[in-house]
Formats: sequence, C-alpha cells, structure tokens
Amino acid sequence: MMIKNSIALLSVLFSFLTYAQDMAEYTSGWEGKIENSKSFNLKVEIENLGLETARFKISNTKNIIDYPFDFKSTSIVKIPFAENYSFEGVLSENGKEINGFIKSGLLLYHVRLTLSNSNSFVGVWNVVMADNLKSDKFYLSLENGLENDYEAYPFFGDTTFTGTWCTNFEKENDSLFFEDFKTGLKFKGKLRPQKIILGIYIGDGLVTQIDLKKTNTDWEIGLFDTNRKEKNVGNLELKEMEKRIAKDSFPNTHSVLISRKGKLVYENYFEGYNSNIPHQMKSASKSISSAIVGIAKDKALFKNVEQSIFEFLPHKYQTHKDSLKSKINIQSLLTMSSGIDAIDYGINANPKSPAVEDNFQMTKDWTETILDSKMINSPNTKANYGSANPYLLGVAMDSIVSESLALFMDKNLFRPLKISNYVIQSDLKGTPYFGGGMYLTPKDMLKFGELYLNKGKWGSKRILSKKWVKNSFKNYRNLENVSEKNGYGYLWWHNTYETKGKPIKSIEARGNGGQYIFVLPSLKTVVVVTAGNYRNGKTQQPELVFEKYILPYLKN
Repeated sequence: MMIKNSIALLSVLFSFLTYAQDMAEYTSGWEGKIENSKSFNLKVEIENLGLETARFKISNTKNIIDYPFDFKSTSIVKIPFAENYSFEGVLSENGKEINGFIKSGLLLYHVRLTLSNSNSFVGVWNVVMADNLKSDKFYLSLENGLENDYEAYPFFGDTTFTGTWCTNFEKENDSLFFEDFKTGLKFKGKLRPQKIILGIYIGDGLVTQIDLKKTNTDWEIGLFDTNRKEKNVGNLELKEMEKRIAKDSFPNTHSVLISRKGKLVYENYFEGYNSNIPHQMKSASKSISSAIVGIAKDKALFKNVEQSIFEFLPHKYQTHKDSLKSKINIQSLLTMSSGIDAIDYGINANPKSPAVEDNFQMTKDWTETILDSKMINSPNTKANYGSANPYLLGVAMDSIVSESLALFMDKNLFRPLKISNYVIQSDLKGTPYFGGGMYLTPKDMLKFGELYLNKGKWGSKRILSKKWVKNSFKNYRNLENVSEKNGYGYLWWHNTYETKGKPIKSIEARGNGGQYIFVLPSLKTVVVVTAGNYRNGKTQQPELVFEKYILPYLKN
C-alpha cells in the first residue's frame, strides 16, 4: 500500500513538473528572507599575480567565482571572469595595490585591491551598494503570467539599494531565468507547488538562495532602524530641520552634510542611509563629467573648447555633419547649448524628440540617434537642459584618452581625492555615461564640491586648473526649459537665495530626486543633500531645506 501511495505521489509531482507550469498560476506577489545580511558584500581576491597559478576569486561565505587567468608583463590587469563580466585594473608602481573596475551589467564598480601577506590582492565588492542590508525581506512580483510568458520584478526590503531593472524573461519546464540589466545579477527560479526557490547568481556562481511563498499582505519596504551617524553642532535651525525631516515634512531626505573652510561641521543620515553607502547622484554627476573634460583639457588631450564634436567622432558618424551641426563644439555641449532637440528636464521634456534621454537610451546606437535629431537652435545661442549634450562629451573624451575612460577618471580625479567607494553607470558599450551615472557617498560628494570651492586644489595638490574652475562657474546663458530660467555654466547650475534680506549666490550640481551639491564661494562652504523624491514633484525640496534652515545657520 505504501509503495502504491509513493508511486501516486511521484506521478502527481511528475505531472506538475511536466505539464502544470502555467505562469498564470504564479502571477502574484511572493516573499522570502535573505539568510545573511552580508550576502552581497563580496570578497574579491587576485591570487599569485604573475604566476601560472594566478586566479581571480569572488566569495561571500562560499566561493562564487574561481577563475584562472594569464597576466602579461604590463601594469593593466584584464580578467574576463565570466560571460558578460570582467575586471580591469591598474597595478600601482610599488606593486602593492590594484585599482580597477568590475563590469557587471550597466555598472562599473570601483574596487581597490591591496596586497596581503599571502601574495594575494584583496578587496570588497558591494554589488547592491549597501554595506550591510538592514532588512532581510525580499519580494518578487510575478506579473502578466500566461503559459510560458511572464515578467518578474524583485524588490529588496532595504531601500538603500536603488533596485533592479530586470529583463530577458525565459522559462524552461519548471525553471525561470531572468537578469538585472543594471547590476548584472542573474536570477534562476525553480517552480514548486506553492513555492519558488530563487537563486541569485553572478555568472554561474550562486550568491544566495531564497525560498519564496505567496503573499497578499503589504510589503514591508524601508521599515528599519535608521542607525544615524551625525555630527550636530546643536544649532536651533538644524535641530528644527531634523524635526521636520523626522515628521516627514521633508520626505525621503537621505543625508545632509555641511563643510566650512574645509572642515566638516554637520553630518546626518536618515532612512537607513549611512556614510558608507554610495548614493545615486543622477544628473548631479554631470558636474563630475565637466571636471573630467577639464582634466583632459589641462593635459592638452584636446586643443580648446571651440573644437567641433565631429573632430572626436568615428568615421561612421561623419555623415551627420552639416553646416549647422558642424558648429556643435565642446563648449556648446558643456553649456547645454548644442541646439539639438534634446530637451528632457521634468515636465518640459519633449516626448517626441529621439534625443530625449528616455528615448535615445532605448536605441541600439545612442550616438547615432542623437546626431540624427533635428536642430532647433544654432549652437552656442540658446540653452536647453538635456542629457544628450553631456553624453556626447563622454563619447569625445573616450576617443582621446589612452586607457579606458573609467581608469582615466579614477587615476586623475578620484584617487587624488582619496575616493574609492564609488560606482559608474556605463552606456551600452561599457563607456562611462556622462549624462548622469555616478554613485558616490555623500562625504565624497562633499569632497568634490570642496575641490571646486578651492579653485581646483585638494590639499596641496592641484587636480584642476584654476582657469577651468573659473570658466566652469561662469554664467553663459539661462536655461530656457526650466521654470526658474537658471543661469548655467559648464554643467553647473546657478541660483540665488535670500537670508536676512541679503542675496547669497550658489553654484550647484543637481540631480533628479533631490541630489544637490551647493558650492557657496562667499561663505567658503559646501553643502550636500541627497534624497529620493523621484516621482512626487519634490525633486527641488533640498533648495527649501537649504534656504530655510541651512543658510540661517551659516549666517549666524
């Protein structure tokens, strides 16, 4: 009798595995727990560099990647350790450090590997950018399921991770396969009755496995202790600001930092953020793109900002050169004055323009799409905010540097500023996206602002020429497609605030959601505010916080 029951059970299970995986039955919300909060805090190791036994390893509590590789007699270390994954780094002159990038998905994760006592270079890769997940909750939304078709969207309970952009949904028998286009993480699921066993992978290496069950309850996302780290001067205005943030009067504020005369005088984090988490800067990183152009100019990698963009483009794009587009030069791109129909800021976006960011990023060749767009003004006459302009600057800079553009940025900007915990978003070709794709910690954003406040110097070291900083902060023309008609420099915003009846001029890096670097030359001050107001109309909330609470403190 027991044998017959076992056979019957096996028959039902076989029938389920073979015939019953209609994804309509799985269209639902699913939830589970991540067993280890440091599952995505990965150890990266290069063993025996220069020997036949050289290996590239990635691990957490278990081995994920163990890849043998050859190292040629050069300072550049290149390791394609899995399909669509690679590491590229530079060995320091003293042989004790490798600085480089893990390319995974659209992201270039900077990692610094230092030489240990065992002839290994060791570092850390935080693939979800959170140093330690503050929530073990993991959710999966399976949508539009029908037979073998479906869509799958993972969500982490810890919202300090900016989330996934999943695509390539496949199904084979009882197995699901999809991947995160942004981070490069791969997902493999096994369908079971009332259960999904989901593995998260780098290449073929398992990072963690989660058992998911159906859920109809509200998801607990972002509900955790904030663990603030703060340096509060006890000022009444800043205390009131903190109260307003705590009461959600200024929702989704993630950090506020203030430095004065190069000294950190205030530092506070909210909603689970801390000083170790690189924050998504969005378009505030356009100002970093401007710095890279300046460094290239200071190194005489190009002659002057009056050079046409077509001097830097491959032959296949020269067909777009005409009498008007040939006048698109480096300066016009730095000042949003190229004349291309690339308007894409807020409600003023032109949804029909192929050069609008959301449009050109959906095409196979971003450069081709942008250059094929119509001209609405002569270059260097009118300014309209649009990400296509700095994107072309990235293409130009990539064409003139001798190493990869990411390594050039690291060597000439980030390492001199002692910035190592950062991530660069790339385009489809793996080149840094100059339109707004950086993740820096708020403290490192503050460093970058101080570099410009100090006219291109960091400590005793000059990183940017004084002339480039001066030219960057000029007001060339006002942006016509933003409501305040702000003045604009070399990918830097101009604004004026008022406190105690007096105007205060500010030069700003700005990014969607509320990412701000305020540089205040008259007060010898830099302020950083980061936030997450992407779809609620409060993207400019930091300006209110700055004017109402921070400026009065600075003027006391």
